[in-house]
Amino acid sequence: MLEILYQDDALIAVNKPANLAVHRSKMVGNAEEFLIDQLREQIGDNVYLAHRLDRATSGVLLIARSKDVAARLGEQFMGRSVRKRYLVVVRGWPDPLEGVIDYPLPGSRETGPRREARTQYRRLATIEVPIELGRYPQQRYALVLAEPESGRFRQIRKHLAHIHHPVIGDCQHGRGDHNRLYKQYFGCHRMLLHAWRLRFAHPLTGVAMEFEAPLDAAFAGLLDRFGWVLPGVSEEE
Repeated sequence: MLEILYQDDALIAVNKPANLAVHRSKMVGNAEEFLIDQLREQIGDNVYLAHRLDRATSGVLLIARSKDVAARLGEQFMGRSVRKRYLVVVRGWPDPLEGVIDYPLPGSRETGPRREARTQYRRLATIEVPIELGRYPQQRYALVLAEPESGRFRQIRKHLAHIHHPVIGDCQHGRGDHNRLYKQYFGCHRMLLHAWRLRFAHPLTGVAMEFEAPLDAAFAGLLDRFGWVLPGVSEEE
């Protein structure tokens, strides 16, 4: 059963599990289960997507209960008035501690035209683990808070790979050797990208709303093992 973070007559906020496709599309390959179908069955009513998350990404997903609400929420996402913050585990220690990745990206087709894309990031915590890999006797990893200003296809994943700090578990843009290390030594079999907090205006009332999606056991267990603590609201702001 899907974890519902909030619901009213206009919308539902769901904590999307990792490795669950949101809906049928050419991009999800051989997926057999879809979040949108599960939610319809769970609440016994029609629902409509307001935005999307990659299949491998977990976290806050907004679902509308009517086409009108979906359109209104979509306008907020297109207008960039929705604040989206993600937790990410990456290879290496991004330097400087915080900055903006400003790098144009194509759409779902790599050969398509590139459009402006910006992602703010801040390094929250680091660790060096004594595991030999390649020519290095120890490996460095970091917990990063990422906030995309635009919403391009796989933007965070592509931007972090562009600055040579790929997301752990990312099969398309990451490092296979480090992904295997996490499976072998830490029992982590998911991509470590989580849509943590989402702030927007209620589409009918205009009231400011913010939802936070708890981490799943795999992600939370890794943070606990590394001694990483998430920032509070005042720190994160």
